[in-house]
Amino acid sequence: MSNTLKSIVALGLVAFVAACAQQAEEEFVVVEPEPITTEPEPTGKYGS
Repeated sequence: MSNTLKSIVALGLVAFVAACAQQAEEEFVVVEPEPITTEPEPTGKYGS
């Protein structure tokens, strides 16, 4: 193989590895927000 062909193959391999390394999957996490106010607990004071 000529040096030019070896160089082209080497550059192609480096480009392929770099392209694969950049494709990191991003994970999206959805978190349910907690309510700001809560309903009062029944105490039985007023009867229900």
